[in-house]
Amino acid sequence: MRICVVGAGAIGGMLGVKLALSGHEVTLILRGANLEAVRQNGMKLIEEGGKELLARPARVTSVIAEAGVQDVVILGMKAHQVAAIAAELPAIMHERTRVVTMQNGIPWWYFHKLPGAWEGTPIRAVDPDGVIAQSIAVDRVIGSVVYPASEVIQPGIIKVIEGNRFTLGELDGGDTPSIREIADAFKTAGFKAPISRDIRSEIWLKVWGNLSFNPISALTHATLEDICLYAPTRELAAAMMREAQTIGEALGVQFKVSLEKRIAGAQAVGQHKTSMLQDVEQGRPLELQALVASVMELGRITQKPTPTIDAVYALTSLLANTLQQHKATLRLA
Repeated sequence: MRICVVGAGAIGGMLGVKLALSGHEVTLILRGANLEAVRQNGMKLIEEGGKELLARPARVTSVIAEAGVQDVVILGMKAHQVAAIAAELPAIMHERTRVVTMQNGIPWWYFHKLPGAWEGTPIRAVDPDGVIAQSIAVDRVIGSVVYPASEVIQPGIIKVIEGNRFTLGELDGGDTPSIREIADAFKTAGFKAPISRDIRSEIWLKVWGNLSFNPISALTHATLEDICLYAPTRELAAAMMREAQTIGEALGVQFKVSLEKRIAGAQAVGQHKTSMLQDVEQGRPLELQALVASVMELGRITQKPTPTIDAVYALTSLLANTLQQHKATLRLA
């Protein structure tokens, strides 16, 4: 297949390397130092056991239109970065091209193909102007949940921390030839790629932890283990998760593990910095809208209160604004 990874960073690059090595015609969309490094040397992936893989993709570019028409488009960037490139995507699609969304948090398409009172309702926290929905036909979308953790350790080099599972799902829970073809491509490349008949419940299981542990870590600079072992922050996370669970259940979501088991799972990860804490340390924009504000929006839609989530969001939002103002000041200096 012709596969384009838009946003070939830690996760997108990991996929791109292994899909290219398994025989697919892969195009990577990159920027900056990462782009130049991959153009010159290819992209290297260091697996968990230390094995190094090197791939030279069919194309490496920063211009989406240069990719040409693709069979599959994988959106590997963070949720707040999708709107900026959405209008460029139709140029590389044919009538059967599928788009795999790999963003954390509640996706813009959440209520599409979901029967019930809210079917088709937009999620303004992640698609405020509707540009994503206008640019990507919902029939093209395949949802996914990303479980691996990896990091770009230097331009063009990605290190896998742990995990290799990408759960995929049609928005209506269907089983189609195209999703099976994509899942098979992932499996042949060495990934686990189960097809879920209820991708939203899978998304909620990850959001459940992200909406609490990410902002708490950003505010405190604590690791997952630290947050879980310190009683006040463990209870703060649990309070946010209880509010979120009430919302999810009102939407028909089945939480397949208990709240305590979900927290224990986070604690077991150990001295790991969440992605939001890493973004704070690097001065990057925070994923607050997709991870936290989207859940608050669903709370308003379902008329479920979110006082604890609201309070943590307010504090983390102020932190995000302060970081960006500081960054702007440094640019002007």
